[in-house]
Amino acid sequence: MSFRHHIDDFMRGRIIGKIEEGRKIKDVAREFDIAHSVVSRLWKSFKTTGLCSRRHGGGRVRSTTPAEDRYIVLSAKRNRRTTAQQVANQFLAAPGKQISRKTVARHLRGGGLYARRPVVCVPLTRQHRTASLQWCREHHNWTEQDWACVLFSDESSFSLSSDCRRQLIWRESGTAYRPENIH
Repeated sequence: MSFRHHIDDFMRGRIIGKIEEGRKIKDVAREFDIAHSVVSRLWKSFKTTGLCSRRHGGGRVRSTTPAEDRYIVLSAKRNRRTTAQQVANQFLAAPGKQISRKTVARHLRGGGLYARRPVVCVPLTRQHRTASLQWCREHHNWTEQDWACVLFSDESSFSLSSDCRRQLIWRESGTAYRPENIH
């Protein structure tokens, strides 16, 4: 497996300058300790294009533009409970491009949104607090046998199946207790 060192633009300019002075490609390659073929390719590219800078972007063509990436993040922020697949389907309906669920999730992570479980919180009013305090005062003298007959059904949820159908929301890090992220 080969290991490549890319030549920076300053070094490329120096190499081109040496060749333009009239020096041979072989001598320039030896002076800079670079393979002859690299210097030859650089000189050939300079003669045809007139540029000595390195071409960028050898990867896959992006399926979305930066504006479409912002649209994906904005649509997830508008409705935080949508899934990545729903956002992909919504995106297909708007501009007509088809993108995958993984692409949507990757762009949402790039926009700072992560799939997290919402905080479950019951907003307590003053009336709730007074009722709870009154109940505690009424039952403060119960014995252990009295409490053995009580089942608090609102404490935990139990599921006998493996899929508890948790719904995730898209939110930024550190924003768990904001009102839009509380279920």
